[in-house]
Amino acid sequence: MEHQNTGGKGVTKDPERPGGGAATVTPIAADPTFTSRRRTADRVFQVTFAYTVVLTILWLAMLLSGGGGTGFFRRDQYEVNAEVVSRIVFSFLFFTVLWGWIWYGVKIWLLRSFVGMTKEDRRLSFTSRMQEPYDLDSLLARYSERRIRIADMIGRRGRTALIAATGFAFVYMGMLLDPGGNPAQPMEDHLFDAMIFSWVSLALYYSNGFLARVHYGAQARIMDGVLSRANLLLVSLLWSLFKFIMLPIGTQLGAVFPEDVFPVLFILIWGSYIVSDSMAEIVGSMFGKQKLRVWGVGEVNRKSVAGTWATFVSALLFSGGVVLAHGLAGPWLLLALALAVSNTVLELFSPRGTDDFTMATGNALICWGFGLWVL
Repeated sequence: MEHQNTGGKGVTKDPERPGGGAATVTPIAADPTFTSRRRTADRVFQVTFAYTVVLTILWLAMLLSGGGGTGFFRRDQYEVNAEVVSRIVFSFLFFTVLWGWIWYGVKIWLLRSFVGMTKEDRRLSFTSRMQEPYDLDSLLARYSERRIRIADMIGRRGRTALIAATGFAFVYMGMLLDPGGNPAQPMEDHLFDAMIFSWVSLALYYSNGFLARVHYGAQARIMDGVLSRANLLLVSLLWSLFKFIMLPIGTQLGAVFPEDVFPVLFILIWGSYIVSDSMAEIVGSMFGKQKLRVWGVGEVNRKSVAGTWATFVSALLFSGGVVLAHGLAGPWLLLALALAVSNTVLELFSPRGTDDFTMATGNALICWGFGLWVL
């Protein structure tokens, strides 16, 4: 659709009207639904901005103190040198720009070829959606909701699959090569990177430019409407917070488990959550009937029974397979079952945008309780 400003009131040229006549659009200031959603998006931005400022101050205090660090940042790891700068630049150019651009293109192709979306509707879908009302109801009236969900799922999961697999493999191999200490210590290695990329996400949050479309485009669900980028920013914020929370939990895990099972714990905590959360979205989008109403950061907050079952079955098979592959005793199979139940319940009942945090934290706490009970 083509928008023109006329004295503060938006006017839309509707190509489906005879002669392409103009249809009046409610001004932003008079649209209470849009105003409410925009306010929620602004609050997510403000909270993330405040958190990133605090994180940056902690890092700067470490650099200026001349000591060993703040407890979260260690000076020997986070001095700004050529190696650190090159790692950040490579990660940004490859994962944010190149990989994001590839999946941005894939999603454009899906919306055009699979959903049948017009060029103008595609353009609006890749904007921030926060400068003008984004009429999701009208969009769903013209296109298949299931096909939009599938396009959202493919773009989101495709965009994050390589990043998740690379990070998972890096931390897992680090634990195999350097066992001992805090099982969560490898998470600390990514705090500096999280701080940098948090600033990148904040800088691009309201932008409609090329980098913003590449950074957010594939992952920002159309079904989340105005709150699509807010959902992604909230996920990133809580994932960063989880790294801090996991450090003391990791200390407790290290006190009750022997070092040789640290890699297994890592797989059970992170692997079961990543696999089950992914399968919930994949199966739910492709086969599920979205009838389970939930609360969260998004315009359409519904889940499916099929996706919920996929969460449980995939978590059980994955966790049970890990336990059996490592030749662990019978009680560990009970841990696998407990993790499957926990992942399912938390994925279903956590507000949308928070389940990454609650599922991973729940897994860690259950493993800790298992260690206290069995060992």
